[in-house]
Amino acid sequence: MASRDEVVARLAEVFRTHGYEGASLARIGAGTGLGKGSMYNFFPGGKEEMAQAVMAHIDAWFRSEVFNPLRATDDSAAGVARMLDAVELYFRSGRSVCLLGVFALGYERDLFAQTIRAYFAEWIAALAAALQRGGHVPTEAVALAEETVGTIQGALVLARAADEAALFTRAMARLRLRLGSVP
Repeated sequence: MASRDEVVARLAEVFRTHGYEGASLARIGAGTGLGKGSMYNFFPGGKEEMAQAVMAHIDAWFRSEVFNPLRATDDSAAGVARMLDAVELYFRSGRSVCLLGVFALGYERDLFAQTIRAYFAEWIAALAAALQRGGHVPTEAVALAEETVGTIQGALVLARAADEAALFTRAMARLRLRLGSVP
């Protein structure tokens, strides 16, 4: 029997591959290796609870590896570089899509709107705060943070659409130069 964390990780891949609507119970079962009874044992609230568990898992990872490090370091450039490294690792250098981005584009956006908004708002706020500590004026820092998160999300979509992960890698290299955090 897989642990709940293992199941949540497998669920994330099912949702990334098929979207929320396309993640049928049959696909979820095949992707997780769980029967219907076990699925409802882990997630009595069904598919919505499954998606919420996946988003909570993503939020915890980003909080630990991206948001908190951006806030915690006095060295803004190091914090931004760590964020870019973590993002490249998480999205497997463009070979994996952003699930919250996928959910933001589908009809399920309304179902999970608060979670999706909070995720992107926190990312932008944490990055803007780091950029301000690095010398950017507040309005410029917010604009650059929005541009950065938008570039990452757009590069993920382009890489997926073109089936060319290198598009994402090139966009990340440009962001490193733009943000002044070349390793």
